[in-house]
Amino acid sequence: MTAVQTSAEHSGATAERTVQAQYPAGAQVLVRDEEWLVRSSAPTAEDGTRLEVVGVSEFVRDQEAVFFSGLDRIELLDPRDTRLVPDDSPNYRRSRLFLEAVLRRTALPQSERRLALADSFLLDSLPYQRRPAELALSGANLRPRLLIADVVGLGKTLEIGLTLAELIRRGRGERILVVTPQHVLEQFQHELWTRFSIPLVRLDSVGIERIQREIPAGRNPFTSFKRVIVSIDTLKNADQYRHHLEQIRWDAVVIDESHNLINRGSLRNQLAQVLAPRTDALILASATPHNGDARSFAELISLLDPAAIRDPENYRADDIKHLFIRRTKISPEVREQMKGQWADRGPSRSVHCSATPAEEKIFEELASVWLPRDGGPSVSSVPLFPYTLLKSFLSSPAALKATVSARVKTLEKKDDPRGTAAELAALERLSELAADLTEADSAKFSALVRVLKEEIGVGPTSDERVVVFSERVQTLQWLAQVLPAALGFKGRAARDCVRVMHGGLSDEQQMACVEEFGLADTPVRVLLTGDVASEGVNLHRQCNQLIHYDVPWSLIRIEQRNGRIDRYGQARPPQFRALILTSEVEGAKDDTVVAERLLDREDQAHRSLGTAEAVTGLYRAEAEEKSLIQDLLRGKSVDESLDSRRPGANGGDGGDAGMDDFLADFFGSVGDEPADPHESAQSAGATDPEGSGRTAAPGAASAASGRATGSPVIPRLFDSSAHFLDEALGEVYPDAHDRLELDRDPQSGLLSFRPPADLVHRLRALPMDYLREQRLRDRLLVTFNRRLAEHSLQRARESSTSSWPEISLLTDLHPVVEWLTDKVLVRLGRQEAPMITANVAEPIYLVQGVYSNKLGKPTVVKWMGVTRKGAVDDDMVSLLRRCGVGPSMANKRHYRDPEPLREALPEVLRTAEAFLDERRDAWDEPLREPIAEYKRRLATWHQPTLAGERAKERLADLADSLLTTGRPLLRVLAVLLPDPDRKRDDHDGPPPVTLGPPPLSVPAAWWLRAPATR
Repeated sequence: MTAVQTSAEHSGATAERTVQAQYPAGAQVLVRDEEWLVRSSAPTAEDGTRLEVVGVSEFVRDQEAVFFSGLDRIELLDPRDTRLVPDDSPNYRRSRLFLEAVLRRTALPQSERRLALADSFLLDSLPYQRRPAELALSGANLRPRLLIADVVGLGKTLEIGLTLAELIRRGRGERILVVTPQHVLEQFQHELWTRFSIPLVRLDSVGIERIQREIPAGRNPFTSFKRVIVSIDTLKNADQYRHHLEQIRWDAVVIDESHNLINRGSLRNQLAQVLAPRTDALILASATPHNGDARSFAELISLLDPAAIRDPENYRADDIKHLFIRRTKISPEVREQMKGQWADRGPSRSVHCSATPAEEKIFEELASVWLPRDGGPSVSSVPLFPYTLLKSFLSSPAALKATVSARVKTLEKKDDPRGTAAELAALERLSELAADLTEADSAKFSALVRVLKEEIGVGPTSDERVVVFSERVQTLQWLAQVLPAALGFKGRAARDCVRVMHGGLSDEQQMACVEEFGLADTPVRVLLTGDVASEGVNLHRQCNQLIHYDVPWSLIRIEQRNGRIDRYGQARPPQFRALILTSEVEGAKDDTVVAERLLDREDQAHRSLGTAEAVTGLYRAEAEEKSLIQDLLRGKSVDESLDSRRPGANGGDGGDAGMDDFLADFFGSVGDEPADPHESAQSAGATDPEGSGRTAAPGAASAASGRATGSPVIPRLFDSSAHFLDEALGEVYPDAHDRLELDRDPQSGLLSFRPPADLVHRLRALPMDYLREQRLRDRLLVTFNRRLAEHSLQRARESSTSSWPEISLLTDLHPVVEWLTDKVLVRLGRQEAPMITANVAEPIYLVQGVYSNKLGKPTVVKWMGVTRKGAVDDDMVSLLRRCGVGPSMANKRHYRDPEPLREALPEVLRTAEAFLDERRDAWDEPLREPIAEYKRRLATWHQPTLAGERAKERLADLADSLLTTGRPLLRVLAVLLPDPDRKRDDHDGPPPVTLGPPPLSVPAAWWLRAPATR
């Protein structure tokens, strides 16, 4: 293996070269006598450096492969051996495309903290949604690791997508694993592809089984695709998948609804402990990220950074502000930026339902036998069971029957039935009272039908949709049987108008329910769902109406339910109703006792605090319900129970809220405002909102570091990605109209073509349903027009056949753009650099210089112009602008003997390396200081055990591995040559360029202007 060497000591020790060899993305290597383009590289424990490559030379062109430096001889090409070749393409198109492709394929360095792609995706420009990505890249944390804890509905999936996109652009997102609850798999996959062009292969339980049938026995199924999404319910079986997961290192892992990881010893917690140390970036997302216990929350944070919290019993939000971000809908930045894009919710309205005579009899039985109003003993031997019985009755007759039946079976299994005879007799009486109840005896059902038909307008001739929540599966199933006919649906329409969703369904069945409800053309009008849909599911696309058929006895659960339709992107005001069963029986605990009070308190908390999660200080729905029932048993009212639990309360008097609860400051808004109110708006701006790729104005501030800079985040030679793709197609496929059956609509910007075999091979990483439903292997429809892509996405939501849009937005991450970029790169032969006649006074060599760390990731990237006389300009793009290199330049095909130019290469490369070495410390400073600060904090982290000390050593080694190491990788990209036809006294146009600052008289973008016609 040969490392790049540019000095006289080219014959340094082989072992040292082997350790320090660096293979940045875009570099060319020789393996097995074939030439390959490096896509990504990473060190391994046993086999040296792992390289993902794509074939360049004729025999392997466009083939993808993986090589290991410990198993193969990998030769990184010596830049001194670069061959200088003429370019006879019109307007030097081949050279300009090659330079642009190298710029695109070179990963952004770790020292670049600004966002590069934020404005190029299919989403609204909302700075608050960018700030998690800014925090991840800020350097405040050793690695890109954070907990996104924004409350329900703010767009955590979009924030995750932006963060992953920025990591991919930095070469830190090649291998991605996304772990979500099973019912949101397709939703998450859909958002990341349609919004960001990030394809994830869905490996649900069926998908993993299919892959294992297709691959050799014993092979790791997670190596078949580099970016996958899988349900936590599938992966949590640590015994089955642990040995596969332990063999994989990921660039980024995302775990949605991460509060499920907290319980130590649980399968989900074990899964997290396996994944966390095997990934560089780790993104956790949860609107309810802890259970109120300091130690449990500290354990969750330790997945991100084991050294972040010194004392897991005593810490504050400020201690982990570099790892944690949380905003609510009423946070100032969210409220200001969301104007007009998220309709305000209406009040939670109670629909009172007077109990029928049959129901009143059950109320009497419950009040006298099970929940005596005078505080006397209950017939039940289990104190909490009477409330279970009450809640099932308040849900539906079907739920009551199921609860009674289950309790009878439990009691009959006991060894001494005499001790339970009274309870069995009481259960028998309830069973008799409930036996003949039908929908006609249910006041709630009658009210539901009335509200649906008369107030909301649900019916056979209406498109209105509604979500109906119930805690009880029996209630959902009963409603599904009796509701369609009551609403006037008949025949097939009666079967199709209702869908039932609950936790007993498979992940495919749950995802099908969500998708059908979200498509406008499907006949579904009512989604009957349990609380499985209360976390993470988007139900707002076609719906703004929600009904609580029964009300959960938890503020958190009420808020989670409401958040299904009250979320970012909701165009109509969300409307909430709850069916409140009332009774005239003295002492009856009807829905006015608990449910109605909880609805009011959730609504108050939402409007005043932005969230109801911290009202009780319990932070878990199950804990809230259990605590409330215990207080009811003690004779407290709902308000007394909630107020006594409120953080800072002292005996229910309110106290000084937040002073006594160690978690109170977490449930304000952590990271509610940027440090500089102008930072977030300035940080993106690498591209324009239409995806044209125009660079931001010079001087935009770095959001993370606050540094002013005159250079764009991503240097560009073309004024837009659309212009680049247009010229690339012309270069690679001059006969595209015939060969690719290419159709172009100049008015809308739509491109339609038949993908060639090498592109079809890349498309296998796209979602399988999307490939099949849109027949992408036969024809692709793509566009840079964001409005057209958004319209296609909206049209898909109104389709009854597929939620996948037929037209996809071309972003820099799109497989089509990446495919053409690679095609352009291989147009030049092995180690060839073009000669370009330009407006220069002497030959100027264009050189790329890259410093990397021990992990093979770039830390400093410089694009330079270098002369034989030792002058250097480290702004190559500006230099090319001043030299007139652009689409309107003429190629006079002046061929020049390259040998004298080639002989100067060693001296030019020595000059470039000396220039880089002299400035390396200054360029490296933004990277070194955060690492040094982390090591200072690490030094104060006391670990009493040997395992803890070893973990501390590993973190210190990791910090050191992120520092720049070794010498720069240099690559000669092109040579700019003087025009021999230009006379010294020729004053037509700007004077020939010598290295130095650009003349003030040169227009800023004249060189970018494309000719009017091709």
